[in-house]
Amino acid sequence: MTNDASGTFRGTALTASLTVKDVHASLAWYRDVVGFGVDRMIEREGALRAVALAAGSVRLLLNQDDGAKGWDRVKGLGFSLQITTDQDIDALAMGIRERGGSFETEPKDMPWGSRIFRLRDPDGFLLTISSPRPS
Repeated sequence: MTNDASGTFRGTALTASLTVKDVHASLAWYRDVVGFGVDRMIEREGALRAVALAAGSVRLLLNQDDGAKGWDRVKGLGFSLQITTDQDIDALAMGIRERGGSFETEPKDMPWGSRIFRLRDPDGFLLTISSPRPS
């Protein structure tokens, strides 16, 4: 839906910033299991504090939790990252499975014409990856 009325907000990109319990473990999962590339590593006082990741035009920033709000706070509930790709969903899922990933939802066709799968990162954040169903 497009709204050209004066004063409406029109974003051109979205980067999600996630606070994670263990930035090293999250980096390994997003890079080695899902296939994100590392754009930038951010260190402070010799410690890895954040990692900027990229997958095509999708950008994620993983931030090391500092514990200020408690180490046991729940992350990822009620939140889903929806990532659309033009790649073959089944081939992507097979690669993730081969690299040790597991799924919340196996690849399946949806009634609105997409094929999707879902997986959770080490902190419980849900990723829904979809593409248009092949004709």
